[in-house]
Amino acid sequence: MFEKRLLVTGGAGFIASHVIICLLERYPDHLIINLDKGDICDEHFMKLLFEIERIHIVLHFAAQTHVDKSFWCSSEFKHVNIYGTEILVKAAYQANVEKFIHVSTDEVYGGSIKEEFSETSPRCPTNPYAASKAASECIVMSYWENFRFPVIVTRSSNVYGPHQYPEKVIPKFIALLQRNQKCCIHGTGKQTRHFLYATDVAEAFLTILEKGEPGEVYNVGTNFELSVFQLAKELVHLIKETVSEPELELWIDHVSDRPSNDLGYPMNSKKLHRLGWKPKVPWEEGIRKTIKWYETNFHNWSNAENALAPFPSSVLQNGCQQL
Repeated sequence: MFEKRLLVTGGAGFIASHVIICLLERYPDHLIINLDKGDICDEHFMKLLFEIERIHIVLHFAAQTHVDKSFWCSSEFKHVNIYGTEILVKAAYQANVEKFIHVSTDEVYGGSIKEEFSETSPRCPTNPYAASKAASECIVMSYWENFRFPVIVTRSSNVYGPHQYPEKVIPKFIALLQRNQKCCIHGTGKQTRHFLYATDVAEAFLTILEKGEPGEVYNVGTNFELSVFQLAKELVHLIKETVSEPELELWIDHVSDRPSNDLGYPMNSKKLHRLGWKPKVPWEEGIRKTIKWYETNFHNWSNAENALAPFPSSVLQNGCQQL
């Protein structure tokens, strides 16, 4: 008999796959159910799943997440991120689940270069992806406000590491350089991002699972920050080791910018630090592990080459089907 039964939605995805690995190592007496092929938007299926599996805890990662794609396929993002979350949290509430952890994003705050966002900062999303995640947060938190259903919301910085689909900036740049192609930077590349290694984020979720308080929001952030342009330069240095400083820009191509491109998402994560979590993996260690993983694992995805095209111009020309 299992002590607890945990449902992880989107468990075959990037961050959730690392979380599942950590859960299996930390809790060998728990049953971990990975929902990735089933549809969270199917109300009958979700209700049946909770009835049959008698789930105690939900970690909700399943979502459409790519900002560029969200501008041209916003209906898909609304359907999965908002409607799917509504179906899931309703089924969990009806099944009397003990804890529901909803995975959101720092992008709900909107962009900033000076102001450090805390969990009480207003949400001001600037793209359809972020707007859909902000809306899904409201749905989840309404179950706490109205029924005291024990939900927790998390908002994390950019995550990198093995298993990430190469539409995102770090695996895309790595894969392009490993194929002797240029990094394609949106606009000037001055926008900055805070990067957390995947295992650090997985540990954050286990900390929240163990110590997080119902009805609370937790930022999962880091002080480590790079501009996209500086990121490209560092990756060129690491992957193209013989390239000299004057030759760096030969490996960088500036493409059309996004319709809206937030300058940065600085977050205050002291609330989570008080629960005992802080990032441990240094950038130099994490990025080298990530580069090494993509050397042999890029073709884990059958359509990975399509993800290397620049955004958003390729989307405008080819629509959503390419993605």
